[in-house]
Amino acid sequence: MEFNLKKGLQGKEKITVENKDTAVAFGSGGVEVLATPIMIGLMEGAAKAAVEPRLPSEYKTVGTLVNVKHLAATPVGMKAWAEAELIEVDGRRLVFKVVAYDEKEKIGEGIHERFIINLQKFMEKNEKKKHS
Repeated sequence: MEFNLKKGLQGKEKITVENKDTAVAFGSGGVEVLATPIMIGLMEGAAKAAVEPRLPSEYKTVGTLVNVKHLAATPVGMKAWAEAELIEVDGRRLVFKVVAYDEKEKIGEGIHERFIINLQKFMEKNEKKKHS
């Protein structure tokens, strides 16, 4: 199936950092600042937002690769967001440039890949995995 996704599509995901978003709460570190896994989630959400509204309803995307740097800490109470730009389309494989910011500076950057899946087939295969 042809999905007609073009390079240059962009998406954004944002939050205000809360205690539940910190490295301490997430279990990924001992500091009360935005956890790296939460920043990565923002990046994935931004990439998803760039393309999923343009896909037929029976198709979604799943993350398959994350290669990012967390450059700066963001304290609780500050806004943080990620922006994604589709930079490569290779069949159902999608490559995004991702960048994250807070109100003061760039906090992360890197590359994220997603893969287009047929949701029903994906879930059927996943369900069979539980019973094999």
